[in-house]
Amino acid sequence: MTETKNQAADAAPGIPADDTTLRILSTSDLAGIDITLTDVVDTVEGAYRTLAAGRSDNPRKLTVRPADGHSVSYAMLGRDGSRNVVAFKTSYKNGLDKGRAEQHYYTALTLYDDVTGLPVAMMDCGRIGALRTPAVSALLARECARPGARSALVIGTGTQGRLALPFLLTTLPDLTRLMLCGTHPEGIAAVREHLRTHFPDRDLEIVTDLRAAAGDADIILATAGGHTTAAVEADWLKPGALTVLVGHGLAPSTLHRADRVVATSEAQMKVTGTDMADASGGFPAVDTEFPPVIAGVTAGRRSAEERVFAYNSGLVVTDIALGHRFAQLAIDQGLGQQVPLWR
Repeated sequence: MTETKNQAADAAPGIPADDTTLRILSTSDLAGIDITLTDVVDTVEGAYRTLAAGRSDNPRKLTVRPADGHSVSYAMLGRDGSRNVVAFKTSYKNGLDKGRAEQHYYTALTLYDDVTGLPVAMMDCGRIGALRTPAVSALLARECARPGARSALVIGTGTQGRLALPFLLTTLPDLTRLMLCGTHPEGIAAVREHLRTHFPDRDLEIVTDLRAAAGDADIILATAGGHTTAAVEADWLKPGALTVLVGHGLAPSTLHRADRVVATSEAQMKVTGTDMADASGGFPAVDTEFPPVIAGVTAGRRSAEERVFAYNSGLVVTDIALGHRFAQLAIDQGLGQQVPLWR
């Protein structure tokens, strides 16, 4: 059921409920909300199912990038048909030509109740994206990995790399070998800490020979940043391997020589995945997008031996679903500030 502004007022006495105010949920507000990995996966999966059923809208994102490539900006609009929520998401990163410590990144999500016509909340979208993306990768792995997959390799130790393995184990609990390729000691420690927080009986193997590790892996998640030197080639992969591209760490050959290509959105892959294009700027045809795979309309893979490439680009409907879930939890706890924005 959609959370209306009047319901929000009941949950937080003294906060006015009208069309002149907007609830602002900060980074610290959202950081204090407990949510399980299973809850995140279920919420994201539900958003895909609603989209596949034709009940949600997820237009192609708009992109602005200066000629020198030092920054990139995205704007996304969408509607979740199961929650009756409309939302706008913006994303801006500056300093792509610099090291991670010198970069600036801001992302925000604004939700509106499409039944009452009232705003629900505006929130920092950092934690939403940090959870949504590895949840999507885990769902891609569940649907596209070969039967009996037991080994996984994560490339990168940034925001996406740190929760990749806990989410993978949530959808594929039978994985037995967990490998990590990273170069930053603090990042490696953070990946291990996140894994032990959610799965205290599991540990990971730090690998330095990327080619050998990639050749052993049933699932490879490439989450590294743009400055990485890691680039897994297609001929390193064993039959039946699944490669999932989130950030960087895969060479274009893994896409162009794949037996099957799955994308969360083919249109977005062509916008955000330009580094994977061939010499003429082209992409191979996508065999299926992911929403119909989740819905059981198409197959993530057709045989145990084919090498599958999956492109994980964020769909705003998944941000809306997870953002609305966080907004509900925040409202229940009386979090956030009510700002008289339209007075």
